[in-house]
Amino acid sequence: MAGDRAGFLATLRAVLWSFLGVRKRRGYQEDANSLDPKAVIVAGLIAGLVFVLVLVAVVRVVVGGA
Repeated sequence: MAGDRAGFLATLRAVLWSFLGVRKRRGYQEDANSLDPKAVIVAGLIAGLVFVLVLVAVVRVVVGGA
């Protein structure tokens, strides 16, 4: 339905798929119609922060600074 908004978990899932860059056109159109732009921004910031923290942790483990 056009007026229904996706929940935060669905928004987070869409953001994570966008990190991979793999999405079918139909899924993209469904997301565009159902996602709240504010929730997408928040989910993107959270996912980006987690991604950077994981990278820093991996580098510390590899370098031996953990």
